[in-house]
Amino acid sequence: MQNNSGLVIVGAGQAGSELALAARQQGWTHPILLLGDEPDLPYQRPPLSKTYLCGKSDFASLALRQAAAYEAACVSLRLGARLKSIHRQNHTIELEDGEHIPYSKLALCTGGRARPWICEGMNPLLPPTNLLTLRTRADADAMRAALRAGTRLVVVGGGYVGLEVAASARTLGVHVTVLEAQPRVLARVAGQPLSDFITNAHRAAGVDVKTGAEIHRVVCENNSIVRVELVDGNAVPADVVVAGIGMLPNTEAAIAAGLATNEGIPVDELSATADPDIVAAGDCTFQHIALYDQHMRLESVPNALEQARSAAAWICGQAKPNQAVPWFWSDQYDLKLQLVGLSQGHDRCVVRGQPEQRSFCLFYLRGNRILAADAVNRPADFMQVRRALGSPHAIHVDPEALADESVPLKVTLAPQV
Repeated sequence: MQNNSGLVIVGAGQAGSELALAARQQGWTHPILLLGDEPDLPYQRPPLSKTYLCGKSDFASLALRQAAAYEAACVSLRLGARLKSIHRQNHTIELEDGEHIPYSKLALCTGGRARPWICEGMNPLLPPTNLLTLRTRADADAMRAALRAGTRLVVVGGGYVGLEVAASARTLGVHVTVLEAQPRVLARVAGQPLSDFITNAHRAAGVDVKTGAEIHRVVCENNSIVRVELVDGNAVPADVVVAGIGMLPNTEAAIAAGLATNEGIPVDELSATADPDIVAAGDCTFQHIALYDQHMRLESVPNALEQARSAAAWICGQAKPNQAVPWFWSDQYDLKLQLVGLSQGHDRCVVRGQPEQRSFCLFYLRGNRILAADAVNRPADFMQVRRALGSPHAIHVDPEALADESVPLKVTLAPQV
């Protein structure tokens, strides 16, 4: 039975926080309850592996908004509240402490958790005390306490989180080894040229990057990993091990309610789910990217914000489809990486600029159409490409002109009519 209890948002990360205030701004006049499962005010997660991990920023600076902002918007914020189940038929949710909360509209912004790493040599019922992951403030605090100058850190996984942790650890004087099972780092998200550049940058900073490194087992003493043994017979000593092998969406309650699969909660461009009274946004969702005609789960702050705004509009009776082009960023050492679009299916990569000067762009083309671009220390170029890819027209270019820096980028990206 539907009621007028208001909007309940489960998840107080980027998506949930944005959705709460956007709904109020767009005209929602009923109560809004924002539930977070951590004890802290909603905060930014990207700095956890960067400035926060290496001590260049404190936790207070990570707050998305101060408590007064939620109070001013009449958003009730409840922390330390964990979702147990969703009861769609009677429009209630149940928390792990047994409390039932009614809703008229429900937003699922449940995010995800670090994918656990299990390896031969571990006790699966008692994880090693020095095996860490990074997703929350508590994770980052534990990592900060463990990393000291001279510590031997082994990072399992050469994705963005693993490489950001490696870069931050090096600034602390930590000895770092990165183990990536694929032939190159960032294999799932970047092209070969960027992978090669990033690998060389880490090696130049003193990180031992091992690609094609298949792990055979770990050796533990007193429930602590002391050595990681590889299939090729080599072994890497360890004081701390960080597993950066991806994340799992928090969809258990949504799956039980018939709204999700293990891949995520399917949503349309309005952030609507299969239930007309439930929306979803952020890392827990599985969506269709119209520009590339692909279904996928996008783990990025920009996507979470765009989905949240579309969800807020939908709840308020408006249709504001999320048609933003996917984009991402990563900071490692003095490198600002900005990536826009999806490069899968490209048949050519055009380099603009000089990689040896640590300032360049990589353009991924199919034929003469730009699918995606990676920018390293080129924020102005990145913004131009992002705007171009976000236009309603496909961007076709002359590859030679694209590589020629004497030709202004805005001229090269101008739509051809």
